[in-house]
Amino acid sequence: MRIEGSATAITWLPFASLDRIPAVPLELAVAHYDEPPPPLLPDLDALRREDAFREANELRAWIEVAGDEIVDYGQGGRSLLSEPSLELEDRQITFAAVEFPVIQPEPEVGDGWVRFTQTVGGRIGLPAPRPVVGRPYFHVGAVSAWTTLELVLRADGSSDARLVAASPFPRHSLYGAEQELVDVFGADELELGDGTPWGDEGTPAFAAAVESELERRLATSILRDGTRLVRRRVARGELLVEQGAPGHELYVLLDGVFDVEIGGEVVAQVGSGAVLGERAVLGDGRRTATLRAVRSSRVAVIPDDQIDRSDLIQIAASRAR
Repeated sequence: MRIEGSATAITWLPFASLDRIPAVPLELAVAHYDEPPPPLLPDLDALRREDAFREANELRAWIEVAGDEIVDYGQGGRSLLSEPSLELEDRQITFAAVEFPVIQPEPEVGDGWVRFTQTVGGRIGLPAPRPVVGRPYFHVGAVSAWTTLELVLRADGSSDARLVAASPFPRHSLYGAEQELVDVFGADELELGDGTPWGDEGTPAFAAAVESELERRLATSILRDGTRLVRRRVARGELLVEQGAPGHELYVLLDGVFDVEIGGEVVAQVGSGAVLGERAVLGDGRRTATLRAVRSSRVAVIPDDQIDRSDLIQIAASRAR
């Protein structure tokens, strides 16, 4: 006899969280809020197309029972990140959504039961302002969110679904095997954890994995077919762009930190994951701020003629809510 089960977590951004994000003197493409998921598990693919959540963790598993013994078992599942992944509008700075690899440990087998575990997560396209010690401005970086699900299937046909770990922000709705809402976890006020199940986000290995996924997402959203990203190293103190200067390139900050200067004064810092320069691309072609490298940094450069403007405009229009 085959016994199947599932556990699902939907990560969503409550309305109250946007009100509680500190104001910064920049035009940021802040992600829109999400309506709370319904009491019964919705169609995740349809919800994703509507961009109605930030990410979802779907864990599915089965066991084969002969008599009272489990003779076989298997696990499936997937990670779903919100669509579209880039909020490219007439804004100065936005952050791309980036999906992290799914973590699926080997199932744990006990007497009459099997425990399955799955972790998914990513950067959800929401900027997180953090105070800079001793400075009158904020550092703006990408927000990462993740969930770890546990599903236990038993030979007697019963099952349990749990959210065993998750990022402290934003909200996570848990659905059990009966596809009914079990509980809601997480904060509606911006709260950042110390790390992720994939390790410290500041390590070179983590940065390389994020860069690879970011390049893939750019290739499927705004780049013309066949375009390869050109990378550029920006030395400490070097300008990437200067306020008032003409420019039509789009930049993606792969690794590093930039000071954002307006009128000769630093008003903010931006960190890895920032997509810079949309205003010049979609607007009047003039840079609205100076970007200066705080430390040695790497950016991807996307020339204007390599941007699929029809997709860019379509993405921008789809975000007007």
